[in-house]
Amino acid sequence: MVNLIKSDIPLSFHTPRFTIRRYKLDDEAMLFEAASESINEVHPFLPWCHPEYSIEDSRSWLLTIEPNWNEEKAYGFAITDNESGKLMGGCGLNSIDVDPIANLGYWTRSSEVGKGVASEATIGLLNFGFEYLGLMRIEIMMSTHNEASKKVAVNAGATFEGTLRNRLQLHGVNHDALLYSFVPDDMIGTRPQQN
Repeated sequence: MVNLIKSDIPLSFHTPRFTIRRYKLDDEAMLFEAASESINEVHPFLPWCHPEYSIEDSRSWLLTIEPNWNEEKAYGFAITDNESGKLMGGCGLNSIDVDPIANLGYWTRSSEVGKGVASEATIGLLNFGFEYLGLMRIEIMMSTHNEASKKVAVNAGATFEGTLRNRLQLHGVNHDALLYSFVPDDMIGTRPQQN
């Protein structure tokens, strides 16, 4: 379990352009729309966003958010535009272990790719993980073929640690993975505003 350093974990925080907030059950239509438009780009690296993705898939996944938070297993967030409220994508911390270390993941809806959405959300999420969860290390891992994800990690200021052989399996195929990391000292001067 994660060693919390603050008793109240915020359900949302702001970056300059986005509100990063815990998903809600009534996000199902918004999530379905964003995921559906993004299947071609997201599916190769995130199998949950598959060609048969349905509103039931959105609903089923959203039902896991609160229990995962309560059990300190994973923290899933919607990335929404500060002005329009549009769902821009998602991000989260998962695979949290006792060390305490977590994996950071992200995706951006296809119509918003290339606008720095995931990089900005990543920086905010890193601060959340270090400040509110007391993590000592956060990792980002992706297939060596996932150039978009690599760009996000680099733009967010991650330290490249190496290539891990046969570390991921996507659609039944083994992939080497790139491993990037952050530690708390990397984040000095980048605190987001909390709600």
